[in-house]
Amino acid sequence: MTAPAKRILLTGFEPFDKDSVNPSWEVARALDGEQIADGVVHAMQLPCVFGAAMATLDEALAGLQPSLIISLGLAGGRCDITPERVAINIDDARIPDNAGKQPVDQSVVSGAPAAYFSTLPIKAMVRQLRDAGIPASVSNTAGTFVCNHVFYALMHRLSRRAAPGVRGGFIHIPALPQQAARQPGMPSMALDLQVQGIRAAIHTAMTVEQDLQENAGQLH
Repeated sequence: MTAPAKRILLTGFEPFDKDSVNPSWEVARALDGEQIADGVVHAMQLPCVFGAAMATLDEALAGLQPSLIISLGLAGGRCDITPERVAINIDDARIPDNAGKQPVDQSVVSGAPAAYFSTLPIKAMVRQLRDAGIPASVSNTAGTFVCNHVFYALMHRLSRRAAPGVRGGFIHIPALPQQAARQPGMPSMALDLQVQGIRAAIHTAMTVEQDLQENAGQLH
């Protein structure tokens, strides 16, 4: 008998900050239902709201019981696809979320560790994307808005679950060309290239057990 396909949870956010589109959700839903390696993608949209995003993620984790969880988010101003290395236990919002919340210096999870590292093979992902001609780099900050909030919440939950082999992490993606057109100078990446890149990143996460040992450091 053929083993059932593993479940891959891929989340993206609803639009925020008066925007009409969020590439993280456009990429996630473009890959919904696709088989990658020995898994099938299940896309889920998260609200761009502190707390509510965490609750929606919890529902998806409980209902789906995925083997791999990758959350996507928009990083306006970045020009490449950037797997995140670390999530930090802080909410410090420069702008209000979609519910008008704007926490300052609040813990994502009270009493929890200061930070968690991604369990994705982030360097192997970057290498795979670059080899395919897709701009990519490791990022060492996921910010302090709802993206980091979800990233930290995910890693905290995975650290407490008896689920060996389950991996999780966060990837930031650039703005779409139509978004950049409204903000001169903002870098962008076409949706089809972003979909191709995230597809490759998922395949790497499903097939590479040990991450590469190569330099991805930054001076600042």
